[in-house]
Amino acid sequence: DFLCISLVNGFTQLRYNLGDRTVILQTLQKVHANGNTWHSLNAGRVGNEGYLDLDGINVTQKASPGMNALDTHTDFFVGGVSSLNLVNPMAIENEPTGFTGCIREIVVNNRELKLTVTDPKGGANIGDCDGTDCGYTVCKNNGTCLVENSGFSCSCPREWTGTTCEQSIHCSQNMCGSHALCIPQPSSFSYTCVCALGWTGKYCDNKIKFYIAKFVGNSYIKYTDPFYGKRDLQYSRLSLNFTTNQTEGLIAWMGTSENEDSDFLAIGLANGTLKIVINLGERISVPLMHSKYFTCSVGRWHFVTVVQNQTCIKVYLDEELILFEDIDPQRKYTALNYGGICYFGGFEIGRKVNTVTTGLFQKEFIGKIKDVVLFQDSKKIQLIKAEGYNVYDGNSGN
Repeated sequence: DFLCISLVNGFTQLRYNLGDRTVILQTLQKVHANGNTWHSLNAGRVGNEGYLDLDGINVTQKASPGMNALDTHTDFFVGGVSSLNLVNPMAIENEPTGFTGCIREIVVNNRELKLTVTDPKGGANIGDCDGTDCGYTVCKNNGTCLVENSGFSCSCPREWTGTTCEQSIHCSQNMCGSHALCIPQPSSFSYTCVCALGWTGKYCDNKIKFYIAKFVGNSYIKYTDPFYGKRDLQYSRLSLNFTTNQTEGLIAWMGTSENEDSDFLAIGLANGTLKIVINLGERISVPLMHSKYFTCSVGRWHFVTVVQNQTCIKVYLDEELILFEDIDPQRKYTALNYGGICYFGGFEIGRKVNTVTTGLFQKEFIGKIKDVVLFQDSKKIQLIKAEGYNVYDGNSGN
């Protein structure tokens, strides 16, 4: 199997083979080989249907019956390969040769690769394309980079300031403490301080403790499981108590959430109904919905437990078994490789729930969570010792 993008006689070509035949797509127009024109290229496949888009002009190869998974076990190469005998003869039209030119902003499966000296696994004969201290993304937020004798400077748009235009003018004189993020509020020419876990107050300078976490929207907790390396991932379990008066919200997400192929176990609310989704690899399982209407009465606590025994899923609500389903009788994938990461209430600030979960859940959780237990651990998770923002003490008030 392979997937290869190359230049052939001035045209861009995508070739891939999923195990049965080689599919070839070629752009309709040639690239400008003058060395100073940037081109935008989008290429890939969904199943065995390929697409190739150069500067907005798209070529698509309609799918026909056949293989639809790309099984490759080599490194990912950009611009050339470490050894030419790694290249399948069908992957390119002519003899393989390395790329000469500049490449920037590579995004693979929604993750941008950092094209720096240190981030790639290896490489050879690579230089700085720009040739100055002004790289492609040195100045943030549409700032303009200017080369100077001592390096560079950024000319910033009106709303931004700082050496790389990284700071909003509304936050330039902020009084947020060291345990806070400054969030600009352009409409009121002001800002708000969003407090890290364990801190509260207008400027996040009051220390607090809590055993019940209160989520107010735009809140999240990210917990790293210290025992992940010792877990038997074929038998996972997550239980917690929650209370809410909302009909939508992501309560918990076991998984790294880095890309759409990552394994996860998710608990949330959709249309006032408890919704569980589990992905053990390659495909997202059918969401499991609690059939009867679920009332989210204010102040009433609900106890939910999700147990994964290989591909068999059991869900208990208030100690009653409400769902019992085998999500894959073929047993192709049986382990929940969640990376030791658990999110509660939402994701990092700026990452929207409906985007990260690809529409499985619509918004952040608003309500309270307590008594979180992973697997068969004897102790509850100490949520306050995790990472997070905008989470309050749920003991105070109702």
